[in-house]
Amino acid sequence: MEQYFCGCLYFTANHLARLMNKMAEEEFVQLGLSPTYAFLLMAVHDKPGITQTELSNTLHIAPSTTTRFVEKLEVKKLVERKNEGKLTLVYLTEKGADIQADIKVCWKNLYKRYADILGEETAKQLTNQTYLAATELEKHK
Repeated sequence: MEQYFCGCLYFTANHLARLMNKMAEEEFVQLGLSPTYAFLLMAVHDKPGITQTELSNTLHIAPSTTTRFVEKLEVKKLVERKNEGKLTLVYLTEKGADIQADIKVCWKNLYKRYADILGEETAKQLTNQTYLAATELEKHK
């Protein structure tokens, strides 16, 4: 029966997403962060003073989800928001900056884990093809 669904991008993409999410959560559990929170912290690190709208666009999540994530990271004292006119800008706290190296280690461990299973070339190709597909589909939503 599984072969019946293997030709469906929706089914296979969701199956892959669930497997990757489980692996990523296992790698990040030591930091007490979800992988998405780690991505948000990396985005803020790369662009201090990023707006919540920019974060939403970068992470491909709804603005309300971004607000909720930022609020939770504020409670953990990893980010802080500053209002400048109509804009709300997000910055890392010292604590948020201090865990950047640990976040990178978790991402490297995740990559190594799935690249060891799939093979490095397949892992890179799959990542690239998935990105290209998502980018193209997003243009037509």
